[in-house]
Parts: sequence; structure tokens; C-alpha cells
Amino acid sequence: MIVMENNSSVQSKLYTRKVPILWWMHRWVDIRFITRELTSIFVATYAVIFLFYIRSVSQGAEAFAEFSEKLSSPLLIGFHVFALAALLYHSITWFNLAPKAMVIKIGETKIPGLLIALMNYAGWIFISIVIGWLILNS
Repeated sequence: MIVMENNSSVQSKLYTRKVPILWWMHRWVDIRFITRELTSIFVATYAVIFLFYIRSVSQGAEAFAEFSEKLSSPLLIGFHVFALAALLYHSITWFNLAPKAMVIKIGETKIPGLLIALMNYAGWIFISIVIGWLILNS
């Protein structure tokens, strides 16, 4: 039988490595990862803007016109352009990552990652065409 003693005079220290705040700036792969994660802020911002836009529609034509006027200021147009670039980067990098996050098998056969990415891009293009058509024909 093994008996373990609790020796309180022996103290152990855990090694904690100091990680600088800009640890991700040293490798290109980490920069791309952090940039994609930061662009999700713009995705959330646009979701909130869209919800306020829907709310302004429900409050009547005057509220809708007022909110639309606010969104057309030069400062916000600049924000929209920058946010569009961020959202495009976010979407493209996520679609390229999708084959790693979503493994699809049919029986024992694994669908190639390129095909999964292409299906995402095809869906994106299709939905964009439908939305464009709806906007132009309304």
C-alpha cells in the first residue's frame, strides 16, 4: 500500500508564460485569422442596422425617410464602403474555411473540400442575383 504525505513545506510554482498582446502580429496566418474574427464586428453591426431599418419601416414613411437620410451622410457612406470590404473578406475567408469545418460524406466517400467551397460560392452568387433581380424589378 502506498501512502502519500501532504508536505505543506514544499510549494510548487506553475509556469505561466507571458503572452504579449500583439502575439498574432508575427505570423501571416494569425493575422488573417484575427482579421477575419474582427470583421465579424461588421457583420453584427449590419445586423443591428438592418433591424433598425426594419423598425423604421414599421413606424411609417416619415420614420423610414428620416432613417434613410441618416444612413446617407458622407461619414456613414464611408463606413458602409469599409464595412462592405470587411464583409466581403469575412465571407470569402469563411467560404474557404468551410471545407475544414464541414466534412460531408456520402456513404464512405468524402466530398472534396474544393467542391464544398464552390457550392458555398455558387449559393452566394445565386442569392445575390435573386436579390439584385428583386431590387431592380420592384
